[in-house]
Amino acid sequence: MSLKGKDLLGLRHLTKEEIEYILDIAKTMKLVLLSNNKKTPHLQGKSVVTLFYENSTRTRLSFELASKYMGASSANIAASSSSVAKGESLIDTARTIDQMGTDVIVIRHPMAGAPALIAKNVKAAVINAGDGMNEHPTQALLDIFTIIEKKGSLKGLKVAIIGDIYHSRVARSNIWGMTKLGAEVCVAGPATLLPPQLEMTGVKVYSTVQEALIDADVVMGLRIQLERQKSGLFPSLREYSRFFGLDEKRLKLAKKDVLLLHPGPVNRGVELTTSIIDGEHSLINEQVTNGVAVRMALLYLLTRKGDSIEAVN
Repeated sequence: MSLKGKDLLGLRHLTKEEIEYILDIAKTMKLVLLSNNKKTPHLQGKSVVTLFYENSTRTRLSFELASKYMGASSANIAASSSSVAKGESLIDTARTIDQMGTDVIVIRHPMAGAPALIAKNVKAAVINAGDGMNEHPTQALLDIFTIIEKKGSLKGLKVAIIGDIYHSRVARSNIWGMTKLGAEVCVAGPATLLPPQLEMTGVKVYSTVQEALIDADVVMGLRIQLERQKSGLFPSLREYSRFFGLDEKRLKLAKKDVLLLHPGPVNRGVELTTSIIDGEHSLINEQVTNGVAVRMALLYLLTRKGDSIEAVN
């Protein structure tokens, strides 16, 4: 078993088997991550470059740590301090990085489709670390990994995704991945933050948060992305919190063993109250740890085409 393409651009075009294969490798990588000696030779002699045109803490740092834990040479390029600031095009920047012997380029870009554009123009493997409002596949993979760790499988689970669905690449990737693995995904949020024809992706759309939360096995809150909103799509953060924020009372509508996730960073008191962020159902901190394991798995797979799963152990 191996991934079909040289790149990871999204979950929309991955098969169920490919997603499960990535998650299987991530299990082994988490054992490495939690060990006393995090240094492994899996990426010895390989090079990884992170190219971020948008701000990031969790995603960028987890990719950098993942590559270093596995013995790769890594470098980070921020668009503001690179030749991009001098007017260099995206493709020229990528080709320059590619010509330096880079094995993997991890890119975050505000334009949907940017990673796919780069992938066609470089020999290196390209990983999409978030492109506009399109996809964020590694975040969805770590979310799915976190759920499967606790529940064993996604099949038959009700997953409620609450908040700004329209602007959320995390929601899109999770919808593609979770439905392929058999979950029943439902969403709720302000009408202005729900994409049209969302039902066509196989999800159930509810007009109220309360309806979506009833008997949910997993609840995922999404960050209100004020930086992507050109005009006010809801009256105020206070109003949003009142009608769509998650708190202890609303969480009780879900199952007693519900799992609470959030891709971070959390706007405390807006999407989630502090009491549930730090409560017994929250897996937000575990998501961060699992993010490194999943990204270690992807770096391994995209630089070791054709190797079997046993080669990781």
